[in-house]
Amino acid sequence: MELLQLQYFRTVAKLEHMTRAAQELRIAQPALSKTIARLEEHVGVSLFDRHGGRIRLNSFGRAFLNKVEAALGLLDEAKKEVLELAGLEQGSIHLATSTLTRLSEPLGKFLTLHPHVNMQITQASTAEIAQLIETGAVDIGFTAMPVDHPGIAYATVLKEDLYLAVHPKHRLANRQSIRLSDAADEPFIGYKEGFVFQRMNDMFFREAGISPKFVCRVDEPAAVVSLVRTGLGVALFGCKGGENSDLTLLPIEYPVCQRNYQLIWSEKRYFSLAARKFRDFVIQYFSSR
Repeated sequence: MELLQLQYFRTVAKLEHMTRAAQELRIAQPALSKTIARLEEHVGVSLFDRHGGRIRLNSFGRAFLNKVEAALGLLDEAKKEVLELAGLEQGSIHLATSTLTRLSEPLGKFLTLHPHVNMQITQASTAEIAQLIETGAVDIGFTAMPVDHPGIAYATVLKEDLYLAVHPKHRLANRQSIRLSDAADEPFIGYKEGFVFQRMNDMFFREAGISPKFVCRVDEPAAVVSLVRTGLGVALFGCKGGENSDLTLLPIEYPVCQRNYQLIWSEKRYFSLAARKFRDFVIQYFSSR
C-alpha cells in the first residue's frame, strides 16, 4: 500500500466521481482507476459501489476513509513538526473565521512582523469551523459565537458591547441609554438570516421580547452603517467611534448585548509553532487595547 494510493483514494471518496477526481489530481483517468483498483486488491474488498459508470463509497469505503483521514492527518502533522525542528520554514497557518471584521487589523500586523509565514484563510460558519478544527483541516478558528465541543480549547480575545445605532435626528437620539424594547416599533436594518452577527442579534431580540420589522438585510457591517446614516432604519452595531462617529450610538441597558470573540483550536492535534505564535499575538494585541 502506497501513500499516493491513499491520497488518491481520499480525493475519489470525497468527489465520488472518477473524472472530476482525476482533474483535481491532474492525472489521467485510466491511471487513477488503475491505482484505485490496486488499492482495493491490496485491501481485499471493493471500497466503491459501481453502477453504470457511477461510483459511490460503500460501507467498507467509509470505514477505510476514516482511518485514511486519520493516517494522512498524522503524517501531515509529523511533517510540520519535523520541518519546524529542522528550521526549514517559517511555518504555515490555516485559519477559519466566521468574520474578518475584527481580525483584519491584528492579522495584518502579524503578517508584517512575520512575512514568511504562509497564511491561508477559510470563511465558514461557527459549526463548520468546529468541524474543520476537529478533522485537522484548519489550525485555528476565530468566531463570535460560543463553541462547546470536547477537545476544543478557546481563548476569549475581545468583548464588544453592542449599541443601538440611529440617525442623529432620530427621535431616540437624545437619550443617554435605552432598553432594546424601546425600539420595538422601529424599522430595523439587519444582517441576512444565518449570518453570524444576525444569529446573535436574534438572541438579544428574543431576550428583550420583541420581533423587529426588518426593512433591509445585508451581509456586511459597512452596509449597516451606510443605511443607518441615510435614516432608513436603526440597527444593532458594535463599533463605537472612528468612521461611525457621525451616527448616534445608544448604550443598551437591557438586555446585556455583548459579543465575545474567541480563538479556538484543537487540544488533540498538533498545534504548530506558527499557529501558537499567531494565537499569542492576537491575545496580546487585544489585551493591550
